[in-house]
Amino acid sequence: MTSKTFSTEAAEWTGPRVSHADMAARLAARRKALGGPEAPRNTGERRTGSKRALLQAIRDVGGEW
Repeated sequence: MTSKTFSTEAAEWTGPRVSHADMAARLAARRKALGGPEAPRNTGERRTGSKRALLQAIRDVGGEW
């Protein structure tokens, strides 16, 4: 069922608009101000068998995830 109160029409959006380039610049500035922190990668301890198989298939063809 389609929502009667929600619309995906861009012309109806009344909130602030931020371009991708502006957002990327703001994020880069924030990262630089914080010293370029890197988020730790997921250890993968709770991956499902299908996810493990997918990642192995990616490695098998020379990819790195």
